[in-house]
Amino acid sequence: MSESYLKFKTYFPGVLFIDAHHLDALPAYLQDKGWIEAGEEIVKTEKPGDGNMNFVLRIITTARSLIIKQSRPWVEKYPKIEAPVERIGVEARFYELLSKTAGIQKAIPALIGYDKAHFILAIEDLGQTADYTFVYQKTATLDDQEMSALIAFISRLHNTDFDVAQATFPSNQVLKKLNHEHIFVFPYLPDNGFDLDIVQEGLQEMALPFRKDEALKAKIAQLGEVYLGTGSVLLHGDYYPGSWLKTTAGPKVIDPEFAFFGRPEFDLGVMAAHLKMAAYTDKKIREALRTYQKPSEFDAHLYVSFCGAEILRRVIGLAQLPLQLTLEEKRALLTWAQAAVLYPQDTDFML
Repeated sequence: MSESYLKFKTYFPGVLFIDAHHLDALPAYLQDKGWIEAGEEIVKTEKPGDGNMNFVLRIITTARSLIIKQSRPWVEKYPKIEAPVERIGVEARFYELLSKTAGIQKAIPALIGYDKAHFILAIEDLGQTADYTFVYQKTATLDDQEMSALIAFISRLHNTDFDVAQATFPSNQVLKKLNHEHIFVFPYLPDNGFDLDIVQEGLQEMALPFRKDEALKAKIAQLGEVYLGTGSVLLHGDYYPGSWLKTTAGPKVIDPEFAFFGRPEFDLGVMAAHLKMAAYTDKKIREALRTYQKPSEFDAHLYVSFCGAEILRRVIGLAQLPLQLTLEEKRALLTWAQAAVLYPQDTDFML
């Protein structure tokens, strides 16, 4: 028995556990849920990619293929980090809401089913594809149509009235608190146990001035409180290249387990931060985001500050990216991000 299996069963002894070594019960389970037909055989299973939060499996049968995801009470990529197992329900609810939203439903995988009792979600298989993390390579870029589609999605999401659904949408506060720790707290701890020199020699020392900047940390703490609060706009919650899939039908948006009703400036700030880390110029980013329709009371200063906070946490925090940047290029990014957090009005980045 795998360590993950035994650990999961201590939490949920009567719940089905799925991984590459525990598939015997899967055919009967899928048929019982009505996700495949009686007599339909599983031909092959495979990992469609490296999931960060959840276990993900592609199932190929004699009639179809589909993706199933199961959440555990820990982060799949970092099993020592506990995470709310109920997060898979947030993803299911997000897909359910957007499947009924004109002009946006085609940008997400279709929801096949959700089993709350076993923390399992079944969604459409978008095919043999990859996410957009290749954009961090210096020779890679998004084409204009892809960029437009990704901005159109987040713009439509932020401007769709989900008032009726807001009352029943999960608050996702436990997962938000976990994310809050990794965005607004962990990167600034002087001794957090993560040696940045493992990522790139010299990065640990480079991070010290930012970790000692009390004004920066105070503003970061304020941003963290805004993030933990609520708002009237449905957010994806993790809108970056790892949540975008490149398909023949254009970009698709996945992994909304961090979704919540909050401030739209967070989603847009995260997106802009990753474009900047992918070496897009400020001018190019401003031009691309010009088509974003700002909801009422959108705070441009808050958007810029969230952008800076995301860059800081990605460069000196645990959630590292495959950035192809020199130390000096990272120093320049950190310095820009520091100014964006502290003095957003002085940046050439406003919308």
